[in-house]
Amino acid sequence: MKVNCFKCQYFRVTWDQRNPRSCTAYNFKTKQLPSVVVKQSSGLDCMQFIPKQTAGER
Repeated sequence: MKVNCFKCQYFRVTWDQRNPRSCTAYNFKTKQLPSVVVKQSSGLDCMQFIPKQTAGER
């Protein structure tokens, strides 16, 4: 399964122009999508992905 960071509760957009994307589960900021960095670093797909809850699911 390909992880979509934009649909993950841990994904954040930052004010840092050099590193505009963040993963609060792994606690880092990056230019790339965090799932891509995790895959490149570990060779594994992100294991922290949790889908965001929508307003209707609360």
